[in-house]
Amino acid sequence: MALATLDVVVLDCPDPRALAEFYAGVLGGTITEETDWIDLDLPGGRKLAFQAAPGYVPPRWPSPDGSQQLHLDLKVEDLDVAEKGVLELGATPLDTEDRSRTYRVYADPAGHPFCLCAC
Repeated sequence: MALATLDVVVLDCPDPRALAEFYAGVLGGTITEETDWIDLDLPGGRKLAFQAAPGYVPPRWPSPDGSQQLHLDLKVEDLDVAEKGVLELGATPLDTEDRSRTYRVYADPAGHPFCLCAC
């Protein structure tokens, strides 16, 4: 028997509002703002949250001497269409050269790695 259920994934960042708007543009949903915390209520009942982190340092990907901390895999129907959209929203390509793969890696505006996956 489970002891708990997953409620929300929370991303530290320097500007919670800006990062919530980025992910709302990527995933849809409704933003609810509090002081240093923003919720993004996603279609289907899932949620992402964003909290202000003074002194935030983004993860490096790939990094032999550091960790990604976490990354999101975002399922898409068409990698090219999704790539165009996330780049327009402010994503940075990290590992997108191999067009034969079923995924591509980007960083959100705060530097968190995420993958677009057509898996």
